[in-house]
Amino acid sequence: MSKKKKGSDFNLLSLFLFLCGFIQTDASFGVGGGIGVGIGGGAGVGGGGVWVGGGNRNVVPVTAPNSVAYVALQAWKSAITEDPSGVLKTWVGSDVCSYKGVFCSGQSITAIDLNHANLKGAIVKDLAYLSDLNILHLNSNRFSGQIPDPFKSLVSLQELDLSNNRFSGSFPLVTIYIPNLVYLDLRFNNFSGFVPEALFNKRLDAILLNNNQFDGEIPRNLGNSPASVINLANNRFSGEIPTSFGLTGSRVREVLLLNNQLTGCIPESVGMFSELEVFDVSYNSLMGHVPDTISCLSAIEVLNLAHNRFSGEVPDLVCSLRNLLNLTVAFNFFSGISSECSRISFGFDFAGNCIPGRNMQRPQPDCSGYSGGALSCFRMPTQPLACAAISVGLRESFSHYRSSP
Repeated sequence: MSKKKKGSDFNLLSLFLFLCGFIQTDASFGVGGGIGVGIGGGAGVGGGGVWVGGGNRNVVPVTAPNSVAYVALQAWKSAITEDPSGVLKTWVGSDVCSYKGVFCSGQSITAIDLNHANLKGAIVKDLAYLSDLNILHLNSNRFSGQIPDPFKSLVSLQELDLSNNRFSGSFPLVTIYIPNLVYLDLRFNNFSGFVPEALFNKRLDAILLNNNQFDGEIPRNLGNSPASVINLANNRFSGEIPTSFGLTGSRVREVLLLNNQLTGCIPESVGMFSELEVFDVSYNSLMGHVPDTISCLSAIEVLNLAHNRFSGEVPDLVCSLRNLLNLTVAFNFFSGISSECSRISFGFDFAGNCIPGRNMQRPQPDCSGYSGGALSCFRMPTQPLACAAISVGLRESFSHYRSSP
């Protein structure tokens, strides 16, 4: 090898060693640089961590507080296209606990409440990284699209309120898999299609699905739900109220099924809801008699059967309920009211029926041409009812009824 070649190699080697030494020396005294944090959708924040020391000697990363939450909220902010009230103007900087509508316990985000903010946009999957989130309230905004599937990993989430928005599509199945959810509010959206049975097996305290476009039959396991409030009103549900409704002895306090397309009878098992306070099945096409077991609803305050096709007589047993404050049977085909019902002093609306000698009733031709009273409903013949024993009797009768040809 020539001297010129050796000299050239030596110079290159010297330059390489010099640069390595410079870089190592610079790193050994440097603080900063950091590593960006990226969560979903390519979002990232430079300098997310601080490097103390340098070189190869005990490098220790120290993560900036709330860096993950910051990235998640900024990703969501970028997906919101309209903010007429300027709520998100405060969503600046790394102190996410100072953001309007964001609530923290220590350094963890535990609640987001943006009710009535009139925001327009979408919900992003990045929010699933808020592992300590207990409450997400987004009532009265203009969010649309789907509920992100990663929400099932929100193990701390207990309350999800998405009511009065513009969500659409089928029932958001991801909500069933949020493990500790107890309050689900999907009211006033544009969800459609069937409601899965799994919803009523989940340990929810409130199921609020009213004012959507859900259709099909109400799942047969409706009575399995431990919820205290079940609101399925103002949808397009059809078919019968499940016959087993009430057989599980649920602690439900409010059942709202009004303004659907339900047919058939009110199940006798409804009398097992001993804590029921509000029962509204108005504006459907239900028929037959009013079940005597309703007299076992000792806590009932509001009973609305209006705008159906019920017939027969409104029984004494119903009108004698001691906590009843409002009884509405208007616009059916009832042919009489009992003496007990005649003495009711609270709100009792029986207009638009076929009761002789009463004002504001249907024209006689409408009444004489109605044959809905011939509908055969499963009925417990016991009177007076022993409400304490109704559970056993109904279960046995229901079992026999199902096995009959």
